[in-house]
Amino acid sequence: MLMDRREALQRVAWLMGGALSASALLAIRDGYSATPSASNDKPGFLGPAQAIVVSTVAEIIVPRTDTPGAIDAGVPGFIDSVLRDVYTEDERNRYITGLTAFEAAAQAEHGGKFVALERPQQVALVRKFHDAAVAEERAFHRPHVRFQRPFLLMTKELTLLGFFTSQVGATKVLQYAAVPGAYHGCVPLKQAGEGRTWAFPPGLRF
Repeated sequence: MLMDRREALQRVAWLMGGALSASALLAIRDGYSATPSASNDKPGFLGPAQAIVVSTVAEIIVPRTDTPGAIDAGVPGFIDSVLRDVYTEDERNRYITGLTAFEAAAQAEHGGKFVALERPQQVALVRKFHDAAVAEERAFHRPHVRFQRPFLLMTKELTLLGFFTSQVGATKVLQYAAVPGAYHGCVPLKQAGEGRTWAFPPGLRF
């Protein structure tokens, strides 16, 4: 897949409200991408139950509406591969610790596993953890020390990164022109993609 990775990274960094983690940048540099039909001959990093939780959270972050969602784009597999192959041991441990705490919170607040909760309860819990993590990151002021993002923000970063650098995200949500045509300086908004951002500069294609 040929893409302007810099544009994709800038978009995800903007959605994250700041810089991307070094491991996320490394994953993109090494060519990791979300692909729904990709086969995986390596053992996964996440256990089956953990993978379902992560998939559910990713789908809440980028849900299927009139366009594909995170699961449609193959984001859960992307997250698992990056955790397994790119993240450091400390980052993986932090992720699993946060995932465990997230599951414990679901049990404590609702008396059941996260994946068994009603959708509004799942969304509320994700939002609660997300908002708390964002507030903590904004309040973090230690020069020359990067904030260690917790489970929810790590998942959000990987979800957005996997989705917007995938073929599904680039062609179904963003504008995509495999073969750009003539230049038109003034056209109706609907004809120009209804205001959607370009997946990458015209001239590059999948």
